[in-house]
Amino acid sequence: MHFPSSTISSWSRFYRANFINTLSGFKSASLVGTTHPSGIYNLAIFSNIVHIGADPALVGMVNRPREAAPHTLANIENSGIYTINHIHQNIIKAAHQTSAKYPETISEFDAVGLTPLLADGIAAPFVKESKVRYAIKLREIIPITLNNTFFIIGEITDIFIENHDEIMDEDGFIHIEKAGSITSLGIDGYYQSEVIERFPYAKP
Repeated sequence: MHFPSSTISSWSRFYRANFINTLSGFKSASLVGTTHPSGIYNLAIFSNIVHIGADPALVGMVNRPREAAPHTLANIENSGIYTINHIHQNIIKAAHQTSAKYPETISEFDAVGLTPLLADGIAAPFVKESKVRYAIKLREIIPITLNNTFFIIGEITDIFIENHDEIMDEDGFIHIEKAGSITSLGIDGYYQSEVIERFPYAKP
């Protein structure tokens, strides 16, 4: 079946969104925690977090247009600090619910029943129920003019892993599937993963 761009553009908004979002394949699914200047804790699900580099330890994520999803971006711009928290099967429903457009005066933690967890010197909340979580310091925000989104680049400052001795290899490889970390497909599909194989470093 051939789907030219003219056909794709003729589809309804939600049909097109489902099709294109699933086309790019499985992605990570994490909760991003931030703090509003008033002290209210914000929490939002993101499925586009990507590794950028290990030295310095950088990750990036795409924030939707400001008018569609303003709170996380504004809080990161204000404080320069945010957290990323893996999602496991027991909190999928609550995590997905954070995608609802709550007013900025409502904490998604309270709305969905998750617990904010604070750490000394980190001005953003972690998700207590998450088993793999890390703090980020903002390094750069790049506007993407093609669709009015923003690519947020941050540097990892602190990492917390529960039962690390059970899920980490001696070479530093983290078996996040052993922590129950899930993956996502599209805008509303969530999956468990399992390791198939680890290969040695490839050389010609």
